Amino acid sequence: MQVNILRAKILRAEVTDAKLHYEGSMAIDAEVMRLVGILPHEKILVGNITNGERFETYAIPAPEGSRTFSLNGATAHLGKPGDLVVIMTFGWLPESDAAAYEPRIVVFADANKRIVRLTNPAEPALAQAFKR
Repeated sequence: MQVNILRAKILRAEVTDAKLHYEGSMAIDAEVMRLVGILPHEKILVGNITNGERFETYAIPAPEGSRTFSLNGATAHLGKPGDLVVIMTFGWLPESDAAAYEPRIVVFADANKRIVRLTNPAEPALAQAFKR
């Protein structure tokens, strides 16, 4: 049996922009995407911690190091700059592997500048970029 399990999570990212007149998606700093292993155009589930909205869209890379988390298109109605969000991806694993699987998680503080917790990064060296 296959189970759908949390693969990656970005917690407490601060929305930096909301662009209504855009074709849709959520722009995420490419460095952060690499850190947790989110691929360009991958489906994401976003929960807005500030207002309780929850929606699906897809991730597109924003410039590396920009610390951008931009709601684009229709999702711009579901949040505003300053809102805190959680961004999640999921994947299928055999049930026998799922219990031992550890998702990639990054938790932010200080307006996307400082990581307060990092679990199982896709590229561990990138974590140093957030200490500048």
